[in-house]
Amino acid sequence: MGIVSRMIRPHEFKDLSVADPKAWDRSLWNLAGSQSISGENVTETTAMTYAAVWNAVELISSTISALPLNLMQGQGKMDRIADDNKLHDVLHRQWNPYMTAKRGRETQIAHVLTWGNGYAEIVRNGYGEVVQLWPIAPDRVTPRMENGALVYDVNMGGQPTLTLPREKILHIIGPSYDGVIGYSRIAVGRKSHGLGMAMETFGALYFGKGTHPSAVITHPNQLKDTKAFRDAVSAVYAGLGSSHQLMVLEDGMKIEKIGIPPEDSQFLESRQFQIQEVARWFNVPPHKLKDLTRSSFNNIESEDASFLRDRILPDLVDLEQSYDMQLLTDSERNKSGRGRLYCKHNVKGLLRADTAARTSFYQAMLDRGVFSINEVRDLEDMDPIKGGDIHLIPMNMTTLENAGKPQESTPAPVVKELPAPAKKQGEGEQANEDMV
Repeated sequence: MGIVSRMIRPHEFKDLSVADPKAWDRSLWNLAGSQSISGENVTETTAMTYAAVWNAVELISSTISALPLNLMQGQGKMDRIADDNKLHDVLHRQWNPYMTAKRGRETQIAHVLTWGNGYAEIVRNGYGEVVQLWPIAPDRVTPRMENGALVYDVNMGGQPTLTLPREKILHIIGPSYDGVIGYSRIAVGRKSHGLGMAMETFGALYFGKGTHPSAVITHPNQLKDTKAFRDAVSAVYAGLGSSHQLMVLEDGMKIEKIGIPPEDSQFLESRQFQIQEVARWFNVPPHKLKDLTRSSFNNIESEDASFLRDRILPDLVDLEQSYDMQLLTDSERNKSGRGRLYCKHNVKGLLRADTAARTSFYQAMLDRGVFSINEVRDLEDMDPIKGGDIHLIPMNMTTLENAGKPQESTPAPVVKELPAPAKKQGEGEQANEDMV
């Protein structure tokens, strides 16, 4: 075994005999060691039963996969969507006959967030075009080096291991130490996730098997039938519908209400803190995991912007580059002129749920002449209108063609002199006589 192959090997395998019960315990099949210090069995599968982890994985994977992903053609100026290419249909609409593109991408991103690696088999037709993608469970795949090339061993479940070349596998990698195998957030954060899961288990056992009465009734003497008395009190005063009723006690009996002990309230605070720990591991704001203790109307907008900038945007860049490198050929990526192909997410899809932000965005694009009215209507799934293809800018709403032209000065109107009125006969002589 070479140095490189040993370096990228994800686990050091341990041999278990058939007679060993551990060999048949599915919860122990994570050979890297799944038991955390808290005693919880923390694997990529069991961690998904922890609400905060589930919420983080679902939030990120569903947000990214909901964005339209298009195959573009061009050089960055006046590019078009290459909807005549079969790869665009795979990325944008349908991964395979059983999975939509959104569902396939969401599954692979969820694998990256938990296992650190997302795998999918690439199926091409006779022309070399990508026509299908099939997700593969990460625990079945082992990357290794063979004769200087990266190959993937796929465990077929009782059948001979299938070895696929690099060209047949779409491999999305999470944070990694070598760029070949991604870290598992669950394995690296086993102590933190295990603590949160242990608190959840403790809370369930605390209320499920513990003895925690809400009130105690004491009697100065000995009751003859304790069970009958308890049943009688419960029948009248127990339950939400019987709250705030007047309780009548006899024979000097006293009632004492029992609250939550201080150590129990600290337990609740610790559970809340573990949500923030999960938020750190997945790099999301705590309010995205439904922890609103430190959220307000003033900071919620900036936290949302931080989520898109610091969490979603880096993932989009990584996905686009991975798709370009693994799904497109060298000639398709490097064609000159208008033939170059590349993948790009349409981030405007993030504005769909925010009417105010969408309106502000459209207004800015219209005022700068970037969008026409019909382009905005198309984004809103509305029919075009007559005359709506003209781009306008706020300069008396003139067209772009006339915006850079000097304003033509309007010539002054020509005033024609009216002919002098004709003099009556004798008027001139009379005037001369007066002057004399």
